[in-house]
Amino acid sequence: VQLQASGGGLVQPGGSLRLSCAASGFTFRRYWMYWVRQAPGKEIEWVSAITPDGVFTYYTDTVKGRATISRDNARDTLYLQMNSLKSEDTAVYYCAADLKYKKGSYDYRGQGTLVTVSS
Repeated sequence: VQLQASGGGLVQPGGSLRLSCAASGFTFRRYWMYWVRQAPGKEIEWVSAITPDGVFTYYTDTVKGRATISRDNARDTLYLQMNSLKSEDTAVYYCAADLKYKKGSYDYRGQGTLVTVSS
């Protein structure tokens, strides 16, 4: 199983980024998919989730209205569009997969991509 996140980088406050997560080694379309993040010195934070069919999405309050999670089941790829970025969004972002809806201890979690929001 592989979950490879990409798309991170340095962005100014107020800017945007689109993160991607390429999945392989499991039946992507059957799994709930998640984005979680870990800021420096802090615990992992659940950010967003999407149902296996991509119909329903869920967000933590701190990103609601600024983030959009989506998936392409034909390409086994998960996305996170982040707008109006703030310094507190600085973190390593990871994608994760699970057959169930949960907020931790996922079946799979990949390597992350660093997002730094700074002027």
